Amino acid sequence: MGRGIATFFSFNSYTAAVAEASVKDGSVKLHRLVYAVDCGRPINPDGVRAQVESAAIYGLSAALHDAITIKDGRVEQSNFNDYQMPRISETPKTEVHVVTSKEEPTGIGEPGLPVVAPAMCNAIFAATGKRIRRLPIRREDLA
Repeated sequence: MGRGIATFFSFNSYTAAVAEASVKDGSVKLHRLVYAVDCGRPINPDGVRAQVESAAIYGLSAALHDAITIKDGRVEQSNFNDYQMPRISETPKTEVHVVTSKEEPTGIGEPGLPVVAPAMCNAIFAATGKRIRRLPIRREDLA
């Protein structure tokens, strides 16, 4: 088990995530993802949490499953029918801590996404000593 951290700033919002992950038999398991989010005065804190939780699942999908592949000069993936999302068993316990602020509200739609893969890759490094240099993470990257 290892922990990794990542931070991001966009749309005048700050996000940070700590990931707890383990690697067993060439497979990664993300156990827990804890966010801190500062998006100014949170008008709807539940909405902020929902945006960040959905970004976590999307980021996990990109880190573990998604790969855009080309065959005969065309992208093979066309829509959600061939876009693999994480199963419930693959999703981590996710906590979102929204910073209380009196600053003007800022954006929160995208800022939760970019921290997932780097935090997870840093957790893998902490657990195994191996750096992940490409996404999606493949079994051979962990060997």
